[in-house]
Amino acid sequence: MEIIQTHGTLFLVLAVVFGLYMTWGIGANDVANVMGTSVGSGAITVKTAIIIAAVFEFGGAALAGGHVTRTIRKGIIDPSSITQNPEVLLFGMLAALLAAAVWLMIASSRGWPVSTTHSIVGAVVGFAIAAIGLEAVEWGKISQIVASWVVSPLLGGAISFVLMLSIRRFILNASHPFEAAKRWGPVYVFLVGFIISLVTIFKGLKHLNIELGGPASFGVAAVIGLGIAVIGYVLINRVKVDKEAEKDFHYASVEKVFVPMMLFTACGMAFAHGSNDVANGVGPMAAVVSLVQSGGEVTQKSELPLWILLVGGFGIVVGLATYGYKVMQTIGTKITELTPTRAFCATMAAAITVVLASRTGMPVSTTHIAVGGVVGVGMARGIGAIDLRVISGIVMSWIITLPVGGVLAALFYYTLRGMFAG
Repeated sequence: MEIIQTHGTLFLVLAVVFGLYMTWGIGANDVANVMGTSVGSGAITVKTAIIIAAVFEFGGAALAGGHVTRTIRKGIIDPSSITQNPEVLLFGMLAALLAAAVWLMIASSRGWPVSTTHSIVGAVVGFAIAAIGLEAVEWGKISQIVASWVVSPLLGGAISFVLMLSIRRFILNASHPFEAAKRWGPVYVFLVGFIISLVTIFKGLKHLNIELGGPASFGVAAVIGLGIAVIGYVLINRVKVDKEAEKDFHYASVEKVFVPMMLFTACGMAFAHGSNDVANGVGPMAAVVSLVQSGGEVTQKSELPLWILLVGGFGIVVGLATYGYKVMQTIGTKITELTPTRAFCATMAAAITVVLASRTGMPVSTTHIAVGGVVGVGMARGIGAIDLRVISGIVMSWIITLPVGGVLAALFYYTLRGMFAG
């Protein structure tokens, strides 16, 4: 406890620096792959993706990011055995942040879309085993999280597969596909706005002291969805038939209708990602800040300051802008050929899955969901449309992420303890 009181300011600075480094890695890797579908399909440019992320990652982090943060901070390890030695938890959280950040930087430089959730959970578990022992890890919670890593890509893939089939049924197989696309487009845009608004309002705003009942939540979400659908209707109606392009590709004009629609799914995905994955960077940082401010008291509950969420959002945006291009390439062009319709389905499915998961407090992997969504739209055209070599490489990078995060965190924990505790 003396160590915390003596070096409190330094620990706060390290927490912010490591937290920024970690969220920079999230931006370079996770945000890059959730934006990769939109960029890879040609619907938006890299510059537009960065602007969207800047606005909506911040929004998701600030409005709905608090719920998952509690799971990362308290659910993975039991700190009760170290209440008399809070510096152990402090060193551990700093080590976990740094370990995950280093691995994300290595993976991003290789263009591997690894899971930041894997990285931070593996790092926290690695520190806990090294510092306290196997009994400190909440293995029941870990098993739930591991199960979610299997369920979430399957769910994302299933939703994108169904969406792709619905577009084929209502639009592509219609007698006049272009007119059908303009007719059904606002309905799909409404779904994006309604679902994301509903789940956010229903369970995501408690830390802002905004609570609405079921009917009120549905009503507000429907109004927001309708407002977004009206904007979508205006943008979609500006799209004209491209006779020249249709000579080469029958559905060229239909794909053009989905370009403005991709703006809405990209915004929804960025918001969903900010609400879920910002916790990976700021959860351990919030634990350090809480420890320092309480003078070393290991509390089970503590308020999550808004400024911590904003620091996380800032780091994510900078990471995407400066280093996200390699992972964007992998997810957007190498798994399967993406057109705006396919990318719309993949991104919308991923956004729905991430927001639902963030409201249940389950730290799912956005990477798994995004890849699942892309595979789902590829499967709608048959297994031959998917590059299985790329998928196998991605899965291998996922498998090694958790143990690498754990080993690095243990090394950094011993280093920090040696520097400050002697």
